[in-house]
Amino acid sequence: MGEIEKSGFAALAKEGSLYPEEKLLKVKQGNKSLKIAIPSEVSLQENRVSLTPAAVGILVANGHEVIVEQGAGRFSYFEDQEYSENGAQIAYSNKEIFESDLIVKVEPATMEEIGLMKPGACVISAIQLGSSTPEYFEALNKKKITALGFELLEDKARGLPIVNAMSELAGALVIPIAAEYLSSIGGGRGIILGGITGVPPTRVVILGAGTVAEYAARAAIGLGAEVRIFDNEIYKLRRIKHKLGNQAFTAAIDTATLAQSLVKADVVIGALRAEKSKARFVVTEEMVASMKSGSVIIDVSIDQGGCIETSETTTHDLPTFTKYDVVHYCVPNIASRAARTATTALSNILTPVLLKIADSGGLDDTIFQYDWFSKGIYAYKGCTTHLEIAKKFNLPFKDLSLLSATRF
Repeated sequence: MGEIEKSGFAALAKEGSLYPEEKLLKVKQGNKSLKIAIPSEVSLQENRVSLTPAAVGILVANGHEVIVEQGAGRFSYFEDQEYSENGAQIAYSNKEIFESDLIVKVEPATMEEIGLMKPGACVISAIQLGSSTPEYFEALNKKKITALGFELLEDKARGLPIVNAMSELAGALVIPIAAEYLSSIGGGRGIILGGITGVPPTRVVILGAGTVAEYAARAAIGLGAEVRIFDNEIYKLRRIKHKLGNQAFTAAIDTATLAQSLVKADVVIGALRAEKSKARFVVTEEMVASMKSGSVIIDVSIDQGGCIETSETTTHDLPTFTKYDVVHYCVPNIASRAARTATTALSNILTPVLLKIADSGGLDDTIFQYDWFSKGIYAYKGCTTHLEIAKKFNLPFKDLSLLSATRF
């Protein structure tokens, strides 16, 4: 003991005890190890998977357990071996996957999958209100499952990171899709999307002035098309006009101007988000009937009910139907066409969120500590906690902020 004192370690220890390290130690102790399950997607020809092998490696390196269902990444060209090499455990039955406390998937859980979940579990996935039913939310609440929706999750800047990422991808994809179905082989008018010397350019009408519109407009303008963008939010129109360098015509949505533009449109892209969880049709059936034969409609907002009256949900197997001689493409998960890119984008957003849940001490602590995170919760331990969803499906509603007040 005398030697320790002589060496100065005792004094150093005493000096160190004066430093305010208690809080840092407390935060470290609050870290919770998570058991994360990644199922294979079964809905609507979904090709994405929620996390890449590299993301799994980060989670495992941080002390978390990750279980991946066999073949979950096959359509994104991520092999089981890549997941196992990054520390994941490969599960050979979905029963094992859905017995986990935290399930991270892309598409909303099916009724069968909800049936396999244990009471009180948590699921992170898309919601897709356009195809949701009251029974889906009732099944979640019956099992007291906590559910977080991609469409609702905010970041610290109050943005919608997953919505924005998938919108960028969808916007980049819709123009090649439109070009495919405008061609003679695709059943369209037999015209090129864009223009060549001496030939009038293709007219592209975009409904909405958000992220999908911006990326679609950039691609269309790059090909030489004439682009018209409609939205009722003037600030959005001003922003997109500035971003595009005044290369697109912009206008507020009024029936006469829109109808006039649709008559001469070759491509119409529906990219209006639902307001208060309610779809809004700005293009009527009569307007569609007035469009040119062989023109193309792509309703990107179909996952929320669509913004074109004649839209009906289609799949990657049967992506189009024709009505009034107009080709309709209404696949709700367009981003799934570029599954590997979409999976990487999802992983980049979800991995920090999962680490934040662990660092905060668990899901409940994260919900009640971070307002931006709690915005994404729409079901919590038997309650529907998102007002617009409760109204849309006539479900009992409980305010999550009031539940947090009773928690302390």
